[in-house]
Amino acid sequence: MRDLIRILPARRLTDPETDPHLHQEWLVTNGLGGYASGTVSGAITRRYHGLLIAALPNPLGRMMMLNGLSERLRLPDRTVVYTGAEELSAVPPESTLAAAEFRLEAGLPVWRYEVSGFVLEKRLLMPYRQNTVHVTYHLLTGEGRLRLGLRPAIHFRSHDAPVNLDDGQKYTLTVCDDQFEITGRADLPLLRLLTRGPCAAFTFDRKETSSIPYPTERSRGYQWQGSMWSPGYFRSDLGAGDRITLIASTENWETLRALTPEVALQAEMDRRQILLSAASPAARDDLGAELVFAADQFLITPVGRVEDAARARATGDETRTVIAGYHWFTDWGRDTMISLEGLTLATGRKQEAAWILRTFAYYVRDGLIPNLFPEGQKEGLYHTADATLWFFHAIHRYSEITGDRTTVKMMLPKLIDIVEHHVKGTCFGIHVDPADGLLVQGQEGYQLTWMDAKVDDWVVTPRRGKAVEINALWYNALRLLEGWLHEEHEYVHSVQVREWAERARDSFNRRFWFDAGGYLYDVVDKEGGGDDPSFRPNQVLAISLDHPVLDESRWPAVMDAVTERLLTPVGLRSLAPGSPDYKEKYYGDLRSRDAAYHQGTVWGWLIGPYVDAWLKLHPGERAKAREFLTGFAPHFNEQCIGSISEVFDAQAPYTPRGCIAQAWSVAEVLRCWVKTA
Repeated sequence: MRDLIRILPARRLTDPETDPHLHQEWLVTNGLGGYASGTVSGAITRRYHGLLIAALPNPLGRMMMLNGLSERLRLPDRTVVYTGAEELSAVPPESTLAAAEFRLEAGLPVWRYEVSGFVLEKRLLMPYRQNTVHVTYHLLTGEGRLRLGLRPAIHFRSHDAPVNLDDGQKYTLTVCDDQFEITGRADLPLLRLLTRGPCAAFTFDRKETSSIPYPTERSRGYQWQGSMWSPGYFRSDLGAGDRITLIASTENWETLRALTPEVALQAEMDRRQILLSAASPAARDDLGAELVFAADQFLITPVGRVEDAARARATGDETRTVIAGYHWFTDWGRDTMISLEGLTLATGRKQEAAWILRTFAYYVRDGLIPNLFPEGQKEGLYHTADATLWFFHAIHRYSEITGDRTTVKMMLPKLIDIVEHHVKGTCFGIHVDPADGLLVQGQEGYQLTWMDAKVDDWVVTPRRGKAVEINALWYNALRLLEGWLHEEHEYVHSVQVREWAERARDSFNRRFWFDAGGYLYDVVDKEGGGDDPSFRPNQVLAISLDHPVLDESRWPAVMDAVTERLLTPVGLRSLAPGSPDYKEKYYGDLRSRDAAYHQGTVWGWLIGPYVDAWLKLHPGERAKAREFLTGFAPHFNEQCIGSISEVFDAQAPYTPRGCIAQAWSVAEVLRCWVKTA
């Protein structure tokens, strides 16, 4: 499996500021929602960059516990160089050693440094389901001894907190033999540090550095200068073949000592081999295998919601959920349901799919599943009109692929309740219009569809009224429920649901067809009256879902228009060029970004519905459909190495933006990769 290696292309540098390794990032996760992440160069440019972001019980959530390690190399002639970026001291460029190579080995990052005949490799991993990181340095070759110095940099805070946060906490270092403990606020766990390797020693040399810049935060309009503290540095003299590992953790000492660095690496490699062997055969090598590793990063056991775990275990389940995107998203209902098939079913993780579905089923309130669970909180927020309808879609895909009808049968009362709440009317103005059987949504101050950008009180794309994809999902949910009721011989209920579905379909095809344009309105009976002819990708769902609501005779016209106006190599534009609100780029401060978020910006996940719809028009042409995914291959070297970004600019070169790794982007490309094999 170590043959699954992604090596970044060699760099051609004329100006250090244009170094692509300053912008290319890596990500390692721990199956709990915690992670380690940074730039390939080593520079810390985001508030989220750190070597140990621990997932802690509520109300703490994810906490920055180890921001970085400054790495100092002293050669036998006493020349000193620093690898990557030295955050705690001013280091001249001539003393900075860039990596000769960066690669992902079975999805894990490895750096290679070369200087004066020495070749040093660094690799990083997080043992699964531990808030622990191992950073290992292996001197491959070199004459004499190379002294390695490692200075930890620390600023305990929420990973989402501003970098200039000053909560007055004081840090204390406690040392007992080879065990180092750093304490901060009373409500935070200890940070434990341990080294494993030859001749390791520690020098107490407290240092606090202020005005450390975070360039990416500055470009995004956030606080961009902060402070870090260090207790001193570890050092080790390495000869050829020697290894030293620095272990940082919030776990107890027994857990830290239970896994040697060698055992931890082998265990993680074994786990990844098991992931590949369980995945679809089409996803066991090359890009498919990398997508499996990327998918694994989003499936987590949520440690914060203790009640969830107790309840699940009482029924023989385990809790699982999906992180929507790294670095800042938590678990979102919509993203989870759209991602479920790609993340779990295409990867052979069927049991985890069932656990996710049952976890969300528990949280159904007033006919809705949660839109999201905020960081550090145990109760969900329910302001969504489509997540619950995607829930039906996810259950159907799960039951079709696994053959598990028991789970569907257990959920049937809740599914009936969901539909009845929608028919009668539920929260946020979500209700069926008795005049035509179409689903209406919208409430002042809320953004209820997936196009959910909001800045302060400004809802950028409110889409209040009867939105095209909401009604496509509504019809699909009704047809699915009708079938499940029929299977359980609930004939009276199934007849009623069929009538609702048929009425919705008839009204949809009368109301949504924009004859002058030859495509579908985005919203009919919109707020303030009239219909919205904005050309958006939402209409594709009227074709792509298992029960398409749009009359088949209109599919070619819609897909031809979508292909011409919205398709890019990395997904679909959220609004067609030429529209008054169209934005070519997604950049700037929060207001500027959200103004462009769904106004042209390309979304990778939309390639999934597009491929589904295209194959309905061209059945059997899987090789041609696979070509729609080829644009994602070069992207694997662009932003988060080995993963897929949340969004892209609407025009070439389609610069990746937003979250560096997004669940539904990875899931839909992986699902379609398997589907088009």
